[in-house]
Amino acid sequence: MPELIFPLDSSRSFEDQQLVGHNRWHPEIPPVATVRPGDTFRVHCREWFDGAIVNDDSAEDVLNAPLRTVHKLSGPFAVEGARPGDLLVVDILDVGPIPQEDSGPLAGQGWGYTGIFARTNGGGFLTDRFPDAYKAIWDFRGQTATSRHVPEVSFTGIVHPGLMGTAPSAQLLARWNEREGALIATDPDRVPPLALPPEPQDALLGGVPDSDVDRVAGEAARTAPPRENGGNQDIKNLTKGTRVFYPVFVDGANFSVGDLHFSQGDGEITFCGAIEMGGFIDFHVDVIKGGMETYGVSENAIFLPGNTDPQYSEWISFSGTSVTLDGEQRYLDAQLSYQRACLHAVDYLTKFGYSPEQAYLLLGAAPIEGRFSGVVDIPNSCATVYIPTAIFDFDVRPSAAGPHQVDRGMGAPHAAA
Repeated sequence: MPELIFPLDSSRSFEDQQLVGHNRWHPEIPPVATVRPGDTFRVHCREWFDGAIVNDDSAEDVLNAPLRTVHKLSGPFAVEGARPGDLLVVDILDVGPIPQEDSGPLAGQGWGYTGIFARTNGGGFLTDRFPDAYKAIWDFRGQTATSRHVPEVSFTGIVHPGLMGTAPSAQLLARWNEREGALIATDPDRVPPLALPPEPQDALLGGVPDSDVDRVAGEAARTAPPRENGGNQDIKNLTKGTRVFYPVFVDGANFSVGDLHFSQGDGEITFCGAIEMGGFIDFHVDVIKGGMETYGVSENAIFLPGNTDPQYSEWISFSGTSVTLDGEQRYLDAQLSYQRACLHAVDYLTKFGYSPEQAYLLLGAAPIEGRFSGVVDIPNSCATVYIPTAIFDFDVRPSAAGPHQVDRGMGAPHAAA
């Protein structure tokens, strides 16, 4: 086993550990450990809410989820010799649930969860259709996930970290806050908000000195969106075997990781659309000196996907175009097209007896594929969503015999916003 440089004790909260991570981005958050180029090491991660979501049949915890506290990130880890302008090379050697703990109160101890977040507390990709909170618990058996809340499906997990990234420079952080603040100002009362400004309350800043905490907390960026440093990209294909090239903005790169997922569909469409869990991840790191200029990687990470994805060969697919539900034509709106494709898939699955919420939770958690299939033919873009047929315990294809009817069981727990 690689050297464990960030251990977590499952009996203690994230803030009460030997080493304390962070939940904001700021260049002054000091590294908790230093590694060398060429090193291999293991990191433990806590799921993004640190145990606030529990294994039960209620969605009240999702309704009241403490969004200001996320994400609970392990790190930062400095890489010796890394300097601004370099590329940090990160190889994912292995990733999985909490080691040797197949039962317990924390997500990752034999189970994980997916949530539809209420419009008033985070929202989601289809929040206009699904404004309330719902939850699904998924049980792990090896690499397979099943749920008492979404019956008659099972699938192989596509285990990956939702969030990895390097620390921003002071200049880059200021640019984030300026541009996102300007966006918020265009509609400051929008629900859900257009962006998340710095929030000092519940800021976890690792080893920042007490004398600097108030200032840093007022400047530090929330971890919710992806940005130039990588961050919360939620790319389901960053699995075992992946290599990522991150731009370096500060000395040491100060790399952090968290938000592990047992599985996820493209887009993580319910906002908490993955199967959230705590666990471990093994890394190998290296540095390409001057790589940002050499390869033109100035404001994005590039990656080579992993080679351990589940191999599904048959799919049922749904398309959508850039026309709103009330018939308004939009010009080449690819995101709207993907929303419509997902809604068409939801509507189709309800014909087999699933509730719309069960279908939506499934699309967030299962390894569906989303594609922008046509973005040039004015005025309609076309997006498609592909669902593996093998995840169902029945034939999900249209047939003359009509749709099989599932026993939806207890259904997905619901909490009204």
